[in-house]
Amino acid sequence: MEESIYQKLRGQLDQYAVGFPVSESGNELKILKRLFTSDEAELFRFLSLKPETADAISTRRGGDSRSVTDLLERMFKKGLVFRREKEGTVKFGALPFVPGIFEQQSETMDKTLAALYEDYFQEVFHKNLAEKEPLIHRPIPVNRSIDISYPMAVYDNSREIVGNQDLIAVAKCICRVQKGAIDEGCRMPLETCFMFGSQAQYYMDRGTGRRVTTDEALKILDRCEEAGLVTMPFNTMTPANICNCCSDCCVVLGTLKKHPRPVEIIKPGFQASVDRERCEGCETCVGRCPMDAITVDTDDKGEINLNRCIGCGLCINVCPEEAIHLEPKPENERVVPPETGAHTFMEIARRRQALSASKM
Repeated sequence: MEESIYQKLRGQLDQYAVGFPVSESGNELKILKRLFTSDEAELFRFLSLKPETADAISTRRGGDSRSVTDLLERMFKKGLVFRREKEGTVKFGALPFVPGIFEQQSETMDKTLAALYEDYFQEVFHKNLAEKEPLIHRPIPVNRSIDISYPMAVYDNSREIVGNQDLIAVAKCICRVQKGAIDEGCRMPLETCFMFGSQAQYYMDRGTGRRVTTDEALKILDRCEEAGLVTMPFNTMTPANICNCCSDCCVVLGTLKKHPRPVEIIKPGFQASVDRERCEGCETCVGRCPMDAITVDTDDKGEINLNRCIGCGLCINVCPEEAIHLEPKPENERVVPPETGAHTFMEIARRRQALSASKM
């Protein structure tokens, strides 16, 4: 009976965002059993992605409203449900596995849980994520690399995205936390993920994020760019968060790096180009590129593999000869991100259904 509860929970989570697929090892159920008690798993099945009051949830589930409220508050403290309080009314909603529950485990990630995540990611989740279009995050250029006449859309400009926010929180990168717990972490900065609006408030309420001013957020962005992190907002015109990612630890960027042609699944708006007259073949850019998109040819000149270049611009800031620049992708290759996060998830769901139908 208890096993059935967790299987049903997995099936529910598989419907959200990028899904939560079955593995042969069953590690996804082991993860759920580490995170959820059986009564929490049972209650989660009555939640909707749209936040509702505990009274509405208890009416649908049946039972005492007070006990449901207490259980939801406990799940909120564990990072298993979304909680929002507005004008004295508290509402709760389901969280996807990613982005959602996984990101909320930064304070409870131990070696055992981190190892379960790692095995699950390597077994099925990276492949599952690579099949999703659009991806949940997308790379955008570091601002100091842009010196082109092409007009920058707000959704491609990290400074404008941050500057337009009323409430900003910063949190630890869960991917680097998870990798660090199994001694596979990197030396990149840890507090690098931004949340905005209600998402920021949620992180602050849980104590997993702290409020920062716009100026402080911009300084953190500067440090991320200097460190060589790829700026990746949620894939929408109005992102609720911005991550700053490394290909060693990040689930999304790591998935891209494993792909033979990352541009096919990320569809970047920009690409790097080398001025061969200026290039001295020093290879500084080679080590900087998170996608292994740059090599030095037989003439000792840098060469960009446009099938791997994601247009992040990190190579440009370290070139001593100023021999690399970003340029917009051809118009027929540029893809405008979905208008809102809801549109992103609806498009992912539509494409998931189409992919499932094609396999039947």
